[in-house]
Amino acid sequence: MFTQRTYCGEVSDSQSGERIQLGGWVDKKRDLGGIIFLELRDVSGIVQIVIDSSRSPDIAAIAETVRNEFCLRVEGTVRRRSAETVNPSLATGALEVEADYIEVLNSSLTPPFPLDTRNSINEELRLQYRYLDLRREEMRETILARHRATQVIRRYLSANRFIEIETPILNKSTPEGARDFLVPSRISRGMFYALPQSPQLFKQILMVSGFDRYFQVVKCFRDEDLRNDRQPEFTQVDLELSFVTRETVIGVIEGLIAEMLRATIGLEVELPFPRISYDEAMTRYGKDAPDTRFGLELVDCGDIFKGASFNVFSAALASGGIIKCLPVPDDGAISRKMADDYTEYVKTFRAKGLPYVRYREGDFEGGISKFLSESERMALSKKLDLKGVMIVFFGSDREGIVNDTLANLRLKIGRDLNLIDESRFNFLWVLDFPLLEYDEEERRYYAKHHMFTAPREEHVALLDTLTPENINTIKAQAYDIVLNGVEIGGGSIRIHNTDVQKKMFEVLGISEEDAKIKFSFLLEALKYGAPPHGGIALGLDRIIMLLLRRNSIRDVIPFPKTQKGQCMMSDAPSPVSPAQLRELYIKVVDK
Repeated sequence: MFTQRTYCGEVSDSQSGERIQLGGWVDKKRDLGGIIFLELRDVSGIVQIVIDSSRSPDIAAIAETVRNEFCLRVEGTVRRRSAETVNPSLATGALEVEADYIEVLNSSLTPPFPLDTRNSINEELRLQYRYLDLRREEMRETILARHRATQVIRRYLSANRFIEIETPILNKSTPEGARDFLVPSRISRGMFYALPQSPQLFKQILMVSGFDRYFQVVKCFRDEDLRNDRQPEFTQVDLELSFVTRETVIGVIEGLIAEMLRATIGLEVELPFPRISYDEAMTRYGKDAPDTRFGLELVDCGDIFKGASFNVFSAALASGGIIKCLPVPDDGAISRKMADDYTEYVKTFRAKGLPYVRYREGDFEGGISKFLSESERMALSKKLDLKGVMIVFFGSDREGIVNDTLANLRLKIGRDLNLIDESRFNFLWVLDFPLLEYDEEERRYYAKHHMFTAPREEHVALLDTLTPENINTIKAQAYDIVLNGVEIGGGSIRIHNTDVQKKMFEVLGISEEDAKIKFSFLLEALKYGAPPHGGIALGLDRIIMLLLRRNSIRDVIPFPKTQKGQCMMSDAPSPVSPAQLRELYIKVVDK
C-alpha cells in the first residue's frame, strides 16, 4: 500500500517538487468550488492537501465525499504556497501537497465532540471515546512529551551506570499503608497474589545481589480513594543505589530532572535545588510539600497569647495546642463575606472556626479585635511586621489541625488574590523527616515514609527509649522532592542491618512471627553482606502533569480511570462469568 510514507508534520521545503505518499485523517475540509483543500493530520502534525477539479476531476469527486476524520491515503507533489496563503500556525504552513491520488482507507462517523478544540469538553465523554480524544492536538502533544521524557530518563540513567531491571507484578500481599489489589491464584486454591504498590523489597534485594544501580519505569497499583493527582495504576521512575549517601541520590535526581525539563519544555533550571528541613517546612508553611512560589508564611504566635483573655486561645494552649497566624497583606481585598467563606472552608480541615482581625495603618478592627489587649496588639504588630492594610487569620487547636487548616487556607488565598506565578517551576528538597508518627486513637506508631527507611545512625539507639513525647527527636534519612507544592518523589537511605530492621518491625507493632511471614526473604537476604543502599521513586504522571500545566493526572495518562476507578472506554471493572469464579474458588456475596 505505502512504499515510502512521509509524515504529515514532517513535509519539508527540501521536498519541493517531489512526489510523496501520506496517510492520515481529515482534520478540516474547505470546498471553494473547483478547488478543494483538505488538512491531513497524523501523529506528527498537519499538512494541507490541494485538489484541483479542473486537473483531476476523478480525484476531486473522491475528495467531495470525504468528511472530517475519514482515514485517507494521499499521493501528490510538494509545492510552496504563495506568500499570502502561508499559514504561520502550522509547522508545514509554507507548503502544500497537490494531490494526484486519493484513497479512502476508511470512513468515519461524526465524532461526538469537536477534535479541533482545546476548550472544555465533558471529561466522561472524552474518556469514553479516548481513541478520538487522543487525536486532539493537546492530547497528542501531551503523549509525545511524555514519550520524550521517558526516553531522556532511560538515556540519562543508563549513562550513569544504572541497569534497567524488571521486577515482578504478581507478588505477595504485605498490607501496610494503602490497600492492595489482589489477584486470585487458580493453581493454589484460596491463595492470592498482590499487584505491587512499589518494587521496594525487590529493588533492595537487587542491591544485595550486587546490581548496585537499578532503575525501572514501572507500573504500580494502589487501591485508594482517587483525586486529581491519583490513579489506581500509575507509573513511577524507580531507582536504588548501593554504597551511597543522601547527597549522591539527590545529585543524580537533580541532573535527571534538569534533563527532563530541557527535553520536554525547553527549560533550563538552576542547580542545586533549595533545601529545607521537615520541621522548617511545617513551621513556615504548615505542610511538608510547600508551594514556595509566593509568600504568606505562617508564624507561631503562642507566646503572645499565653495569658490571653480570649477563651478560644487560652483553651487551645491549656489543652496542649498551638496558635499560629497567617498575615496577609491584601490592601483590603479580602471582604467580610470572603472571610466568612474562608471560615466555612476551613471546617473541611476540622477547624472549629477561623478567628481574624483587620490591621489598618496602626489600628486593629473587626473580627476578634475587641478581645485583644494592648500588649497583644503591640506584640502582634512587631512579630508579624504589620504594615499598611492587612488581615491576620488565626489557627488555634491541636498542632496537626492548625497546620492543616492554615496550609490549605494559605493556598486558597494565594489563588484568590492571584499571588501565585503560574509560569514558575519551584523545586524544593524537604529533608530530615521524623522516622515515625504516633496515632493517638490507635495508640500505635507508624512509619512516616515506610518501614525500611533508616534512622540517622546517631538516632538508632533512641528506638529503645521511644515514647510519643520524644518521637520527633528520631530523624529519618529520608528526602522528598517537591514541585510547586506537589510531592513528585520520595526516597530514603534504607536499613541494611537485620537487627535494626527487626527493631523497626518491633516498634511498629509487627510481631516476630508476622515479620517472618511477610518479610522473611528480606530479613534473610540482609544477613548476606547487604551493602548500605538507598533510593527514590519519582511519580512520572505527576511530573508530566505539572510540567505541561494540565489540571488532572488523567490528562497525561493515555487510558486513565475516573475518580471512581472506572475505564469509561472498556467499561472496566466488569463482572466475570460464574464459570471463571468457580475455577478460582471464589463466591461473590452481597453486603
